[in-house]
Amino acid sequence: MNYRILGKTGMRVSTIGFGAAPLGNEYGTTDSAEIERAVAHAIDQGINFFDVAPYYGRKLAEQRLGEALQGRRQKIILASKCGRYGKGVDECDYSARCVIAGIDESLLRLKTDYVDLIQVHDVEMVLDPEQVIHETIPALRRVVKAGKARWVGITGLPLKLLRYVAAKVEVDTVLSFCHYNLMITDLDESLAPHCQSANIGLINASPLHMGLLTTKGGPEWHPASIEVKAACRRVVAACEEAGAEVSSVALRFALDHPTIATTLIGMSTCQEVEKNVGVLGIQNDGGLLRRLKAIIEPVKNASWLQGRRENNDAHWRERGNGFDHEAGEELRAGKNGSTLDGR
Repeated sequence: MNYRILGKTGMRVSTIGFGAAPLGNEYGTTDSAEIERAVAHAIDQGINFFDVAPYYGRKLAEQRLGEALQGRRQKIILASKCGRYGKGVDECDYSARCVIAGIDESLLRLKTDYVDLIQVHDVEMVLDPEQVIHETIPALRRVVKAGKARWVGITGLPLKLLRYVAAKVEVDTVLSFCHYNLMITDLDESLAPHCQSANIGLINASPLHMGLLTTKGGPEWHPASIEVKAACRRVVAACEEAGAEVSSVALRFALDHPTIATTLIGMSTCQEVEKNVGVLGIQNDGGLLRRLKAIIEPVKNASWLQGRRENNDAHWRERGNGFDHEAGEELRAGKNGSTLDGR
């Protein structure tokens, strides 16, 4: 296993992180006994960064991970989240009262007395980002002082909002998903350079574009456009023609980023753990990557909306020291599909 330092936290994290969303049956039914074996095998293989959230499986993923970590907790770096608890914006609560109560509930499910990292989950779901800056994160700093967490981070889809929050209030880590993989690399335009200059630990999630870069394909609820999904199928076919496995190519591509500390990939079986760890021993073929680049070019860096419309990159405008919400209706993830970290 390879390891990198997670920014100012000083934590030495495995470059492959264990994304626990599948433990909540978010990508299909999973087996509890196999999950426990997979978690143990991942730790044996050197994976030490585990990321989960109350949202995944509506608390089920935290519960299952807590069971699987019994007797192993001190061997890993554990991250969870707060603020998002359901698909729609009306199922999120970033108030100090809620996130402080939420950490206690998460600790009970995870069967531990602290997490190493507590993150504000999907900041684009909040009505006003200023709440995250002036209420949510200060509340989480109190959680840290109480010894229930060690570090504080933020997560989300829109890069401009993540960059804005990280510039306005001190955060220790930023988790971005579906903005650095074969299909999209705009993470490097502003967020990655800011994290590097501010010594903020950068976590990448969804190297398989939430399942689209697999032979199975993405879940029915996947929010990508028809054009992006079609391009992903062509990428899968091109890899097969070259005798390569698309998910291995995609994961290797993400792992080659020079400043990302860890890349989260969802797993729930020993076979998936073995396959992902095996990617550390391969290198991508340059010729294949050039062919894939040509396939991807028409939809390169195409993303989608999540959460509140005005919090997304296409509708975001900064003005002076504050920001301006562009008028528009809320886009509820429940209508367009849920989105999850780590796949």
